[in-house]
Amino acid sequence: MSLAQLQLKLQPQSLWRREDFSVSPANAEAVQAIDSWPDWTAAAVPGVLAVVGPSGSGKTHLGQIWAHRAQATVFSATDPAAQMGLAAIPEGPLFVDDAEGALEDEVLFHLITRASARGGDLLLTATRLPAAWEVRLPDLKSRLKAMAVVELPLPDDLILISALRSLFRERNIKASDDLLAYLVRRIGRSIPEARQIVEKLDEASLPDQKPVTRSLARQILDGEPETEPLFRDL
Repeated sequence: MSLAQLQLKLQPQSLWRREDFSVSPANAEAVQAIDSWPDWTAAAVPGVLAVVGPSGSGKTHLGQIWAHRAQATVFSATDPAAQMGLAAIPEGPLFVDDAEGALEDEVLFHLITRASARGGDLLLTATRLPAAWEVRLPDLKSRLKAMAVVELPLPDDLILISALRSLFRERNIKASDDLLAYLVRRIGRSIPEARQIVEKLDEASLPDQKPVTRSLARQILDGEPETEPLFRDL
């Protein structure tokens, strides 16, 4: 596979639309930090921002929003290109998703140095604070400790309900408040999990044109038969 194939230029797609990223007090600081680009100059390591949070918190979505706005090249730890040499580093802004351990120390140090010199062109996401990453270069470790970091918690009720509503709307399904409230209590605090349950409900409703209701959601989540008494919804 060529470097050109591995080097993923961001393309607009509905999965990462800005309007589909729900904002609440829980993630407002991270959103504000992303929106403040290119004014990432006040930190000890200017031009660089790390967004840290658990899996399912929306780090990738937020990063892709920035990458689309900044016309950044996108790399992931799962891409073999992440282990590329310095000569292959593209010019312009970069978004490195799941960045801990994704790049050789020398490459990461070079990217941070380049961003600091020009300002505003490197976004990293990770599940752990950069200061805790295991790196060999002392200079890199000091940069990681000094860079600006915002933490992204798991979605709260407001974010999860908004995300579910948007996911249903993408499939032309009008979700009732009762259904949304039920799902928020039953699924994990994760946007990917919310997407999965919406897909399952849509697929389950299609063969017989069933309405997507709380009763159907209970059948999918609990494996209950369709004849389950309706009073269980109460």
